[in-house]
Amino acid sequence: MSDDERASFDFVAAKEDLARLATRLAFGPSTASLVKAAEERGIPWLRLNEHSLVQFGHGKYQQRIQATITSRTSHIAVEIAQDKQITNQLLERAGLPVPRQRVVRTLDGALEAARKLRYPLVVKPLDASHGRGITIGVTDEEQVRVAFANAQEHRSYVILEEYIQGSDHRVLVINGEVVAVSERVPGHVVGDGVHTLAELIEIVNSDPRRGVGHENVLTRLEIDHQAQRLMDQAGVTAATVLEDGRIFYLRSTGNLSTGGTAIDRTDDIHYENVQIACRAAQVVGLDVAGIDFITPDISRPVSEVGGGIVEVNAAPGFRMHVAPSEGQPRDAAGPVLDMLFPPGTPTRIPIAAITGTNGKTTTARMTAHILKMSGYHVGLTTTDGIYVDGERIARGDMTGPTSARIVLRDPTVDAAVLETARGGILREGLGFERADVGAVLNISADHLGLRGIDTLDDMARVKSLVVEIVPRDGWAVLNADDERVAKLADRIKAQPFFFSFDPTNRLVSEQVRQGGRAIVIEQGVNGDMITLYDRGRHIPLLWTHLIPATLEGRAKFNVANAMAAAAMAYALGISIENIRQGLRTFSTSFYQTPGRLNIFDEHPFRVIVDYGHNAAAISGLVDLVGQLPHDGRTICVVSVPGDRRDDDAREIGRIIGGGGFDQIIIKEDYRLRGRSEGEMPGFIREGLEQAGVASAVVSYIRYEHDAVTKALSMAERGDLVLLFADEPTDVWKQVIYWGKERTSDNAAIGSVAQAEPAAPPAAVPETPIVNAQPVSMQPSPAEHPIFPGEGED
Repeated sequence: MSDDERASFDFVAAKEDLARLATRLAFGPSTASLVKAAEERGIPWLRLNEHSLVQFGHGKYQQRIQATITSRTSHIAVEIAQDKQITNQLLERAGLPVPRQRVVRTLDGALEAARKLRYPLVVKPLDASHGRGITIGVTDEEQVRVAFANAQEHRSYVILEEYIQGSDHRVLVINGEVVAVSERVPGHVVGDGVHTLAELIEIVNSDPRRGVGHENVLTRLEIDHQAQRLMDQAGVTAATVLEDGRIFYLRSTGNLSTGGTAIDRTDDIHYENVQIACRAAQVVGLDVAGIDFITPDISRPVSEVGGGIVEVNAAPGFRMHVAPSEGQPRDAAGPVLDMLFPPGTPTRIPIAAITGTNGKTTTARMTAHILKMSGYHVGLTTTDGIYVDGERIARGDMTGPTSARIVLRDPTVDAAVLETARGGILREGLGFERADVGAVLNISADHLGLRGIDTLDDMARVKSLVVEIVPRDGWAVLNADDERVAKLADRIKAQPFFFSFDPTNRLVSEQVRQGGRAIVIEQGVNGDMITLYDRGRHIPLLWTHLIPATLEGRAKFNVANAMAAAAMAYALGISIENIRQGLRTFSTSFYQTPGRLNIFDEHPFRVIVDYGHNAAAISGLVDLVGQLPHDGRTICVVSVPGDRRDDDAREIGRIIGGGGFDQIIIKEDYRLRGRSEGEMPGFIREGLEQAGVASAVVSYIRYEHDAVTKALSMAERGDLVLLFADEPTDVWKQVIYWGKERTSDNAAIGSVAQAEPAAPPAAVPETPIVNAQPVSMQPSPAEHPIFPGEGED
């Protein structure tokens, strides 16, 4: 914020705006009580809109509520409850006490119905709620005319019913049992001989518990049609000073939504009245019902003192029960959660969360593959999309909290593997409050200098959140070979599960001696064995050369990823044999890991496509290239994202320069990220020069498409081409169709295919980087319209 912006900033106004926003987005009392009950029971919840639609439980175990309607509430029961005439008829035919009533649509019909019923009457809309349009105590035809007009403002059909004398009670029935009873007292003021009626209303409304509508536990009083009618009947005005002690009712109904108050009567209700209320809920068919019960004395049976049921309500409000004006608060929400999730019912699916600088996507995919091979219906988030049971449902960088919530909301998912990136954590957090197992793979220089993360220690603190949220009975998978990752063991509650290339690693050795878990690489006569230690047991898991993703054990970074994936799967209870089978059947084909060590061998030369974009990732690929057999030259196409530091680009140049490549092509990413054209390639060239690379083997081509075209054109039999791709899908298509007539966009890439990007510009001639001038940039392929760059890591 600039000095001018700081000087003009209105803190008070901004604070008030924030308070209004918080009030608007806050749950109402009923929903808030249900969320609180869920938290007390350890049930996870997700808000599904800005109102009261909430999901309890994850994945296939989820249940939903909207206010106090549940996912088990019968739609037809709600329809019946909203139709007061049908409700009255069903209850009467079930032998329950209800008042006589008539439904009319015209004033003449109302007057005729009034003559057939006994005064006093209640006049109300057929299906309105919260006391809207209701008039009580109608005693003559003139009052019928006024009450009918008021009711028709809300609904064309109007009910006239005989008025039952007594106090208004709300009986809350949940899952066939009465859990709370409140006596509802209409909104009123008490005179003091000093203040006018209007002033007394303001005094009552000054109670901080009162708000507008359902936002607070009580509702503000106001002078509306009902209040004015009662004032006219009593011969008072807003300016009238009420005598001391006089109670004046501004409402004829006790609805809290119109300013009424509530007195808890749960311990007072008579057994017969309990049975009547429960039967009423059963007759209508509601799992959660508010029974409006009028009787002079709820502690005595209605068969003796009179009374009856005037309404059965779907989605009854809980605030009169959880926060009564007088008496003991009742747990109205707990029985709802116990109904939705009886004891022993699962509410959570297994969650594995993965972070680190490199290897997250491959490890996440490996873990998801093992779980799928074990019979799970897996939800997976990665940098290239969201997958449910192997099918991509959304494309783009999906490693942030929004994507995690999409997976956890899916009703078919029974296990979640969540790649979790730095960017999403810094913006919004995780999107889930706990995981069963978390993993931090490594911490190296990438994205430094962004969003206040300037050092590797800063980065470690951000990424540690993934393992800090794992509870004591869960597992934190940590790379014991990375000093910063290993130190995270001091920050966690969970049990540490180390993995290491070195079986003599101090942390691993100590962990094994204490009976803990660790995965290491042990030398054997047939190569390197991934070995598991658990409670003193030594379990040979799998030879690294039998894992296709490791390229016969040469790709050490994928050996590390396999160890982490095996540890996570084992922590989730997957059997040893299923872990072995999962790793044995996981490859780095474009179908399983797009943009991660994708190898194409159908040309006379070998091509490797990888998304590597930081020093550690690129170093791993350069080392691998040095180990792979090939008869010809090595060619590399490389770029660095514009949001990386200058020194990061120079370091990448030095790494590439140390790889002994015969030809190096420097390109730009599609998005320059605030850099000028040629700026980042210039830093790469500086690093190459520092590594002693001759300028004759280095060229610069602006666009990725053209740089790849140049590399493939110069490749000959026996060569090896390493392509660091900004858009891996486009580059992979370019590679597999090289030299072929295009006949089908999907022939070679199957379900992973995406729409073709716009045709690239004409080839940009090779040119030195010095004095490069900016030109218009080729548009990047479309990102996901809802979650662009969600994770950014």
